[in-house]
Amino acid sequence: MEIFGYPVQAVLSQLVIGLVNGSFYAMLSLGLAIIFGLLNVINLSHGALYMLGAFATWMGLDYLGLSYWAMLILAPLIVGLIGVVIEKTMLRWLYKLDHLYGLLLMIGLASFLEGLLQSFYGASGVSYSAPDALNGAADLGFMVLPVYQAWVVAVSLVVCFATWYAIERTRLGSYLRAGTENPRLVEAFGINVPRLITLTYAFGVGLAGLAGVLAAPTVQVSPQMGSNLIVVVFAVVVIGGLSSIVGAIVTGLVLGVVEALVSLFYPQASATVVFVIMAIVLVLRPAGLFGKER
Repeated sequence: MEIFGYPVQAVLSQLVIGLVNGSFYAMLSLGLAIIFGLLNVINLSHGALYMLGAFATWMGLDYLGLSYWAMLILAPLIVGLIGVVIEKTMLRWLYKLDHLYGLLLMIGLASFLEGLLQSFYGASGVSYSAPDALNGAADLGFMVLPVYQAWVVAVSLVVCFATWYAIERTRLGSYLRAGTENPRLVEAFGINVPRLITLTYAFGVGLAGLAGVLAAPTVQVSPQMGSNLIVVVFAVVVIGGLSSIVGAIVTGLVLGVVEALVSLFYPQASATVVFVIMAIVLVLRPAGLFGKER
C-alpha cells in the first residue's frame, strides 16, 4: 500500500520522526512561552541551556559514571540552578528597562556558553548512547517503532500536560500569573513575588535542560546543537502565540509532524516550511493561533 507513491511504512516512519522532533519543539517552546508569558523576557539563550542539559548528561556518564536515569533528574536541576544564577545576577536588573536590553543579554549569554563548550570539546561535539532498557524496537505489524523515540514522545507529552495543568489549573499557577500582572497586590497577601519569578525562570530553563537530556542519545551533542534549533523553536512560539502555553505545546507537535512529512514529499521545502507558516500566520493573525488579540 502506498500514499502519494510512497510506502505506508515510510510515511509512518516520517510521522514518528516528526513526533519526536515535535516533542523537542513543544518542550522548548513551552519553556520560552512560560518565560515570556510570565516574565515578559524573550529568552534567546534557551537553545544554549538546552545544549547544557545534553552536555551535563554526557558529563554525568563519562566523568562521574552516573546513569541516564540519574541524569534525567539531575541535568534539569543543574540547568535550573544555572537559571537561578542568571536571573538573580543579571536578568533581574533589566526587568524595568527596554526589552531590547534583555534580548541582547540573552544573545550574549548564548554566545558565551557555546564558545565556552566549544573551547573544551570542539565543534564536532561528543556522542551519548541510549540506556540498554530503551534500545531496540517494537514490531507493531504495520511498522517498526524504535523504543527510545516512543519514550521521548511519551515523556514530552506527560511533562507538557503536567506543566499546563500546574500553570492553568492550580493555585500556584494563579499566583504566578497574578504576580506578574500586579506584584504589589500579590505581595500584600504575603507572597514572595521575586522568589516566584526566579523559580519560574528556573523552571522554564529546566524544561530546556530536560529536552537536552532526551535529545542527547538521538543527536550529536555539540555546542551548536541549540543555536541550530532555537530559531525554529522561536518560530513555533510565534505561530502558537508568544504567551500561550497550549499554543506552544500543540503548535510544536503539529509543526514537527508537518516538517517531517514535507521533508518526505517535497524535501526542498523542509527547511523553510515552518517559516512560511509563520509568515502566513503573522499576516492573518499577528497574535498567533492561540494568542490573545490586544
